[in-house]
Amino acid sequence: MKTVVCHSAQDLRIEHTELPALGEHQLRVNVAYGGICGSDLHYYQHGGFGTVRIQQPIALGHEISGVVEGVGAGVIGVPQGQRIAISPSRPCGHCRFCQAGQHNHCLNMRFYGSAMPFPHIQGGFSEQLIIEGYQAHPIADHLSLSEAALAEPLSVGLHAIQRAGSVLGKQVLVTGCGPIGSLLIGALRRAGAARIVAADIADLPLKCAKEMGADETINLKTQAQALDAYKVDKGQFEVVFEASGSEAALRWGLDTIVPRGVLIAVGMGADMSLPMTQIVAKEVDLRGTFRFHAEFATAVRFLNEGLVNGKPVITSVLPLDRAIEAFELAADKSQSLKVQISFQNA
Repeated sequence: MKTVVCHSAQDLRIEHTELPALGEHQLRVNVAYGGICGSDLHYYQHGGFGTVRIQQPIALGHEISGVVEGVGAGVIGVPQGQRIAISPSRPCGHCRFCQAGQHNHCLNMRFYGSAMPFPHIQGGFSEQLIIEGYQAHPIADHLSLSEAALAEPLSVGLHAIQRAGSVLGKQVLVTGCGPIGSLLIGALRRAGAARIVAADIADLPLKCAKEMGADETINLKTQAQALDAYKVDKGQFEVVFEASGSEAALRWGLDTIVPRGVLIAVGMGADMSLPMTQIVAKEVDLRGTFRFHAEFATAVRFLNEGLVNGKPVITSVLPLDRAIEAFELAADKSQSLKVQISFQNA
């Protein structure tokens, strides 16, 4: 079978790999679609991010959907032919964080396409996969397999909202309106935010943010002064989600957040300096958010029931044989949001 494998920065190959044997509690899946994530791009462009570096060839990809082709004898309720979204989260279930319900912090996590541990955890950009039965989440007949592959980035947004606490009736700012930021906006609308302002430095993501439910969009490259109105009286936003990983965006959030507001750092950028005097004086709650676990099932339900429509986020779908071209396209933020690779005629 064909697999998208990254060897180092700028060295992405389509290689033939072998599929492991099917276990008793596992499923064999024909992969349908895989979305290219920011972390996949970091591996391709830079060979990693932060201190995480590629040390051996790694199959990329963790935003995937597919069709069940084989069922292990111990799997119940997932028949052959079932269309599914596939959770890439595979915690051990036994470590102290799993036992505390913090599965996203599992000490032995096997998250698809991650170079954090060594040996690396191979990803899902392959024509076929062997997955654990619990990773399979059935999708509705009307939901396309392309849309189902958005369950993973939507889960990231849902976990970010969980970290923020209630957003019901609140004024919210989202900086960075790529796929995760835009899907986050859709989830915020579902969670009852009263007003959502979306900010970015490009028009394409802002157009998507508007379609996903933002009340106002601001291009910080051409109309940064539009945020000035939200700085008055110590700030106007009760919750800020910073989804770009940009220091400038984080500072915009701190300038406009109310005292004792909650700022969720969603984007994973480089190390940055923080205006500690401002954080202390405003008593800002600065919180990180990392991956997800239980939220994946909620994301699939929201997509299945049409409670969040992710279609505006998908800008291109290319076949497997054009995977390298797909990565180049995904890196061009002027014309792309979510670029997906099609692995099957599904």
